[in-house]
Amino acid sequence: MPDTAPDAVELAVVERSGFIESRHHGVAVVLSPDGSEHLVLGDPAALFLPRSSMKPLQALACLSAGAELTGERLAISMASHSGTDRHVEVARGILQSVGLTEDDLGCPAAWPGDQKTRDELVRDHGGPSPLRMNCSGKHATMLLTCVTNGWPTAGYLDPQHPLQVHIREVIERLVGERITATAVDGCGAPVYALSLIGLARAIQRIGTASERSPFALHRSAGALVRAVRENPWVIDGPGLEDAVVIERLGVFSKKGAEGVQVMTAPDGTTVALKMLDGSNRAAHAVALRLLERAGALESAAVADTLAALPLSVLGGGQPVGVIRAAV
Repeated sequence: MPDTAPDAVELAVVERSGFIESRHHGVAVVLSPDGSEHLVLGDPAALFLPRSSMKPLQALACLSAGAELTGERLAISMASHSGTDRHVEVARGILQSVGLTEDDLGCPAAWPGDQKTRDELVRDHGGPSPLRMNCSGKHATMLLTCVTNGWPTAGYLDPQHPLQVHIREVIERLVGERITATAVDGCGAPVYALSLIGLARAIQRIGTASERSPFALHRSAGALVRAVRENPWVIDGPGLEDAVVIERLGVFSKKGAEGVQVMTAPDGTTVALKMLDGSNRAAHAVALRLLERAGALESAAVADTLAALPLSVLGGGQPVGVIRAAV
């Protein structure tokens, strides 16, 4: 983000026993199916780091460089998964297909985010590993792309490596902006400063792409979206937010760290938002309400989905309030 916060609006509140306890301010943009700006809240041109909401763009860049993946393996290429055994096997399968192992991964070792899996590891005297790290699917896909093109696997996270140069070029094409700032993401991969409107346009292009398009990039994007919709558990984990909204509403959804969320409805309406305080807890609720407000999702379906998300505020172990959108 810039040195001074961009113009922002209140996107969500936390209500406890009828009292507004916290407020989340941020920036959001909603694009109509034709790509026009339906709603803008705050300054959508301010640069920010999209974090894992950039993964669909990175995955598509790998596909455009010749990486061949289908089904669960394609879905995990853009996942921020919870490190379950199923996730590990899918990511390991990508590596094994080109003769690599988890030792080739450049992401750090991590404990699984899934509590049950973590408890089982502790009982079995296991420990953290790169495959359990939530970005291992992205990294396995990057390594697959390197092997496919004869690029060195060593140093594949360096911004000047042929893989990262290609990814950056594809992202610029999708976003329609020149990248002027590069940072290091939590997993060690490059992450680029983008505008919210640019990210929204890129996600809409991916989320509305057809596998029957005459353009290879669009066909690959269509295949990526289908893989995600057919395997929503892969994206984060069974019962987690992205998986829930994808499964229930058929949207294309991707959370990013530090309060970033992107979502494309089946009709192509797209929302992108950034919470300035970096909190993700209200991001799905806000994105869904904005899509509902734009007429892209039915109110009853949104209400049912919100009830399935972890939005309750507890007091003494009982619900006493709610995290809710203010838009």
